[in-house]
Amino acid sequence: MYKLLKTFSQLPLGMIQSIARGVGNLLFISNSSAKRTTELNLTAAYPELDEQQRNQLIKASLKSQCMTYAESIKIWGSSPEFALAQIKQVYNAEIFLNALKNPNGCIGVVPHFGAWELMNAWINQHTHPVIMYKPSRNKDLDRFMLESRQRLNATLVPTDDTGVRALFKHLKQGGFTAILPDHIPKESGGIYSDFYGQKAFSSTLLSKLAAKTQCSVVGLTCVRRPDFSGFDLHFTALSQDINSKDLQLSVDTLNKEMERMINIAPEQYLWGYKRFRKLEGGRNLYK
Repeated sequence: MYKLLKTFSQLPLGMIQSIARGVGNLLFISNSSAKRTTELNLTAAYPELDEQQRNQLIKASLKSQCMTYAESIKIWGSSPEFALAQIKQVYNAEIFLNALKNPNGCIGVVPHFGAWELMNAWINQHTHPVIMYKPSRNKDLDRFMLESRQRLNATLVPTDDTGVRALFKHLKQGGFTAILPDHIPKESGGIYSDFYGQKAFSSTLLSKLAAKTQCSVVGLTCVRRPDFSGFDLHFTALSQDINSKDLQLSVDTLNKEMERMINIAPEQYLWGYKRFRKLEGGRNLYK
């Protein structure tokens, strides 16, 4: 599989995107599990859409999700210079660069949205991040991903208490980390909070780090251009309430801010993930 990933990553980006869009179309017309999950998520998140609008968004989302996965393979198999060449416009870079000056450190909020893997090369020009890394169960994929990470100016730490302590220490030294907080955490690592109208079990890691360190917290997204001519980086100033010692207020605010970031191009979010599997009251959107 490793050789297959390496070979696939050498294909031109436009060809990879075209293949991925074709797969997305097949997932849409075949009534796949990815389509069913995406449809349930989008119906819950955007109840105001009529059937035609919802179907258009489902189809666009499936194509975008396939492109995101395929683009990630291309990015992992390419040089940082290739990634930098794909970034056509950077919006509000000063928000990020000023946040890096905070002596208490900086956290980047990165939803599973757009081409988040592409951001690493640009960000790592300006700072030395410490990033949590969970090894893939597939050894070939893990080797392929690790080779990519090692080409960048980043330190990887495990997704356990040791890693959390490393993040805390790095922030206290004025460092930078990026966290993808829109997954379902372990039982000890979350609380229920509104996300797209659902009381979803939500991670508290970022909120706890922000409250303890009083670091800067900035939104980071990488959005694919509609004409596939490249990608734009967006840095977003986020509410100070994320730094609140009131954990519920912080997580509620973080979720709302991620919604705001996603809503600029909602089809580029990974709606195929069963984010609403664990809802308040023991509910599961998919059962």
